[in-house]
Formats: sequence, C-alpha cells, structure tokens
Amino acid sequence: MTTTPQCDPFCNLEFSPAVNTAIALADKQVYAFFSVLGDFRFEDGSYGMNRQALYLHQLALGLVEQGCQVDIFIRREHPDQPEIVEHRLGLRTICLTAGPVMAIPHTQLLDYIPSFVSAWLAFQRQFKRNYVLFQTSDWLSGWIGLQLKNQLGIPLVHTSWAIAALKYLWLETTTITSIRQSVERMCIAQADCVVAGSPQEVAYLRQMISVSGQIKVVPHGINTQPFEILSPAAARQKLGVSPDTRLILYVGPFAPFKGIETLIRACTFLPKSFQLYLVSDNSEDEMDLQQQQYIRALVKQFDLDKHIVFTGIVPRSYLPAYYAAANVCVVPSYYETSGSVSLESMASGTPVIASAIGELRYVVRHGQTGLLVLPFNPDALATGIWDALVNSSRWHFYGLAGQHWVRTRFSFTVAATQMLDLYRSLIPMKKVKAYSLFKHPVSIYRKLHQLAGANLSEQSARFISNQRREFFY
Repeated sequence: MTTTPQCDPFCNLEFSPAVNTAIALADKQVYAFFSVLGDFRFEDGSYGMNRQALYLHQLALGLVEQGCQVDIFIRREHPDQPEIVEHRLGLRTICLTAGPVMAIPHTQLLDYIPSFVSAWLAFQRQFKRNYVLFQTSDWLSGWIGLQLKNQLGIPLVHTSWAIAALKYLWLETTTITSIRQSVERMCIAQADCVVAGSPQEVAYLRQMISVSGQIKVVPHGINTQPFEILSPAAARQKLGVSPDTRLILYVGPFAPFKGIETLIRACTFLPKSFQLYLVSDNSEDEMDLQQQQYIRALVKQFDLDKHIVFTGIVPRSYLPAYYAAANVCVVPSYYETSGSVSLESMASGTPVIASAIGELRYVVRHGQTGLLVLPFNPDALATGIWDALVNSSRWHFYGLAGQHWVRTRFSFTVAATQMLDLYRSLIPMKKVKAYSLFKHPVSIYRKLHQLAGANLSEQSARFISNQRREFFY
C-alpha cells in the first residue's frame, strides 16, 4: 500500500525578511553574561562601566556580529532602570534586583550575591531561555557563575583580570581580599575554562593561585572603530590643546599598582617643556582618592604643578580625543592584566611606553609599536618619554605600526571569533538543539509574526494547532 506524503503547509510558505530574522534568532543558542560591577545603560560606556564590564559588552557585540545571542545580566542600581534593554537584535541587558536599588561599593556586594542568583533563577523559570553557557569576568560574577553551574550543569567560562594576590600586594590583607582570593582559586579549579589575556597572565595564575584547572589564552579585544576617527590636529582642537604642546598621556585609575608615582618621578628628569595629562576613566573609589591625594602632594613637592593636569573622570566618548592628541601614552604599571589602555592608544595611532611586565609585554611590541621599560625605573622611563617627544618621525612610524597591530590582532571581532570557538568546544552535544521550523510551539510562531507585523494564515494556524507535542524553548 502506497502512502501519500502529507502536505506540509510550510513548504511553500514565504516569510517577510523580519520574520526570517526572528526565526533565525529563535533557532540560536543563548549565552548568559554576568556583570555585577558594571552598568550597561549607556552604549558608549560613558559612566558606570569599568573595563571588566566594557570587555564583556564588546565581546558580546563581537559574538552578536557572528550571529549569536547574548543576554547580559547586571544588578539594578537605579529605580529608573528598565528590566530589559535590547541594544540590538540578539543583544540584551537584563537588570535583576538584588539588594537595595542603589550603587553599592564592590566590597559590600558579596552579601547580595545569593539574592542575585535567586533573581536569575526566577527570571529563567519565567522566560525559559535556552542558555547553553555562562560567561563571567570579575570575581563576584565568577562566584555567581560557579553557583549556577553547580546547580544547572551549564558550562562556565571565566575571564581572569587583576588577581587579588597581585592587585593588593601593596595593601594590608582584609577579609574581603581573602574571600576574593578564595573565589578566584575556585574559579580556576571549577570553571570549565578560564581565559587569560596573555601567556604572562597564565604564569601569574599558575604561580599565585592554582596549578589545577583549564586555562586558555585569548587576547582581550577592543572596539577599534571609535579610536580611528580623529586626527591629532582635530583632537587637539577639540580639547583646546596647542598644536606645539608636547603632550604625555596617562589613562586609568590612581591605584598604587598603576605606577603613577614612577611616572611623576620620571617627569623630574625631563626639560620643562611638556604637559602630562592624568586622565581617570572610571569611578574613583576610596583607594583611588587616597592615592590621588598622595600623587598631588608629590606633584607639588617636585614643583610640577604647571606641567601636570588632573582631568578628573573623563567619559569614554571623550577618550579617543585624548589618545589622538597625545604624542605618547605611558602605562607605567607594576602589574597589568588587560593592556586595554595600550591597545586603545595604539588603535588611535599614538605609540606607547609601557612597563615590561604582564600582558603589556604581549600587547606592546618593543621597538615597533612603542617601547618597554623596566618598572620602578623613573630614569629609564624619562629617557623613553623624551625620545618620543623629540624624535617625532620614528615615533610616528611606531604609531602607524601600532594601529595595524591592534586592528589585525586585538579587535573585539578577532577576540570574539576565538571565544566562540572555545564556547562551542565546551557545550555538550546534548545541549545543542537543532530546532527545525516545525518544532517551535504555537506561542513562538505567534511571537515571531507579531514581531514582524504579520498574521498567521488560516492554513498555517490549523497546521500548528494540530501539533500536540511540547517542546522546550
């Protein structure tokens, strides 16, 4: 007996481009990113977005450009924050209420992590998103990721940044720093993979934290586009800087390990024909303010008041102008993991002088995109700075080489490609659901058509209503 194949009413069904896009997104797996230290309300990251949060945001953008879906979960800090913000198709920020709806110092956030985990689980029970992997990038978010991984069995990737053992080397150990070191140790041991920005960071993690766990090197990429727009002349005009000013730039916090004291002491060796701009690019905590007071006193002691400018906190949208206007950017850190300031400077065409430590040795190519000097060495730093100020032709070449180096090796698109390969290697095959057009429940189709402004045809609605199986989405 010959059976006649049942006519499938979807075979010749034509969808609008909007419906096709929505269906394509519905078929994709979703990555859940966590950041309790950063606020993504502003696309340009003007305020409330530290570099760890910025890294997550730019990584998410790179993944979305490659067709992924990413939800970034943050803690609600303002009453006016909407629960869900869709930045673009496939990328959303989701605010969860955990503790008081206000900004809380990161040293006090640990108490509200259980509430954050409970809020996320409640969100997932309500919306049932197909999250296949968790990504974290600070120790508090790493603690969240570990708890959810243990409860749900979903793979966790944790990106390591400044580790407590080195970041607080110059400070007394406190209860919170001890807890942070314990959490960092657990992240390395229990996460499915820890991402380090350079081989040097891997060495730090192995020597200072743990010899167990999987660690993979993936460079911390940046969005190069905002830093490639302004010419030096246009940037100086925007900032009101004279064309003939010899401008030295520092960007970052006033933390002790950032080496600003070495930079100030180096300036005492320079002829007094320069301007040093100290640019803060993030909110200033108590440690930053204390260190800034110390640096101000040092500047006054060395009679450098007329040559050093404290800009205060500068919105990220203005940073490209500062980079482009400078003759050279100095990164005198005693410890560094991200190298993002060096990358942003080079992306702007401004060469870099950096300490020969950590990720800076991986990011800055000595004698090609700038110079590497020993940390804690004001004399060597001053020699490099003066060379950059007087040998403009050679350092202009360094600037051009740096732009090409960053664009081809450290863009967030390059980083996202490598991270996506890592994600796919960690997701168990049983988690990979190949949704066909015929397996979505009725509610999904209605949602897709509503999004596209279309209505189900009578024949299509009848076909879907005949499906009695339930499918998880």
